[in-house]
Amino acid sequence: MSIKTDHRLLYLKVIEKLKADIEEGKYEEGEKLPSEFELSKQLGISRATLREALRILEDENVLIRKHGVGTFVRTRALFSSGIEELFSVTEMIERAGKKAATVFISSVSIPAVDELKNKFNMDHEEMLHVIERVRTADGEPVVYCIDHIPEALMPEGVQHKYVSLLEMLEKEAGKRIMYAVTNIEPLGYHDRISEVLQCPEEAALLVLKQVHYDQHDEPILYSCNYFRADKFNFTVVRKRL
Repeated sequence: MSIKTDHRLLYLKVIEKLKADIEEGKYEEGEKLPSEFELSKQLGISRATLREALRILEDENVLIRKHGVGTFVRTRALFSSGIEELFSVTEMIERAGKKAATVFISSVSIPAVDELKNKFNMDHEEMLHVIERVRTADGEPVVYCIDHIPEALMPEGVQHKYVSLLEMLEKEAGKRIMYAVTNIEPLGYHDRISEVLQCPEEAALLVLKQVHYDQHDEPILYSCNYFRADKFNFTVVRKRL
């Protein structure tokens, strides 16, 4: 249906029309839109006008455009959190009304290498416990977690009693995590982890590398968590000083 009869700026009407089509289910999440030629013909507009509308919708995270492939409806995040809020993965999943569960991949003790010694402020060789897990929401894999904890804080076999490591550290070691220093890195596709998380090829990963500190300002947990970017949305509140 042509929208040329609308007297507002034409690209604004195109934006409204495409958003309405998505809301009404004409285009599903992850679905590829018709080509620019086909879509401009359907709407009765120029391709230049269509491109401007698509550009804005991409900026608004409604669409995702892949060079040489096409334009897709972006999958909406199921889980959203302010990055300044420190929640466990379990809490994030449960706040979205999903059931959190864990699939254990491995659990081993290793000597701390120099990089990890620095993160934990170690001045001599100590053993670290490394736990690899997949976190699920209603049975769907959504986060791949690699956690490092000083072995002294890990009673043997105790991690399988808890869904949340933050809860385990508080109840078993008396260590309450109060804050974390976080580095966020985007990752397009990981040969092993993306497959484990059942990511579509177009889905990226968000990697959160965090050093967690307890009530005494001591680093007690270093985590490297791979979040499906099509399932999680992190926001941050920035204030002018």
